[in-house]
Amino acid sequence: MPELDIQRLSPATIYQHLIRLIQPRPIAWVSTISPSGIPNLAPFSFFSGVGTVPPSLVFCPANRRDGRPKDTLSNLLASGEFVVNLVPFELAVPMNRSAAELDPEHSEFLHADIQTAHSAVVRPPRVLLSPASLECRLLHHLPLGTGPGGTNLVVGQILHIHLAPEILDEQGFPAPEKLDLIGRLGGQLYCRTRDRFELERPE
Repeated sequence: MPELDIQRLSPATIYQHLIRLIQPRPIAWVSTISPSGIPNLAPFSFFSGVGTVPPSLVFCPANRRDGRPKDTLSNLLASGEFVVNLVPFELAVPMNRSAAELDPEHSEFLHADIQTAHSAVVRPPRVLLSPASLECRLLHHLPLGTGPGGTNLVVGQILHIHLAPEILDEQGFPAPEKLDLIGRLGGQLYCRTRDRFELERPE
């Protein structure tokens, strides 16, 4: 069995192993707004819920290749606010387009022709056609690494949730079969949340 000594591997090689091992990964399509008022939108696949007291989530934006923080991180550190939009299969292509590295003064919403909607309690807009959007206030920012590819851990407190009526079940909760979300696999591969099975939880 191959053994990997992390100390002997480059960050790029480690990254390629991790994105192929930690899967499927949900996608946080994060919208922010710059200090000059430019809406920003970018996808991140190191993303998860944290807990309910307080209601919180985490995503991890890596630094750019030149070591500078990405626009998403710069914007949310300046404003303390962001929105996590979930990505259904029908929005896979515009989501991918929004991953382009644009100048900070150019909006990914315009670049990828993505419609915005007003948020309820934060300033950054949300994605109009996303089936669910979570408005967040920054709780913690923890830089785990510096320089190119350096990891940043961002924890946000969820303040407000938008749900599309068509994704709800009879009890008013999001129904997995109606969401049809996508997730990241290794390389350029994605998956859909269409194949499911149940396991009864033990006593």
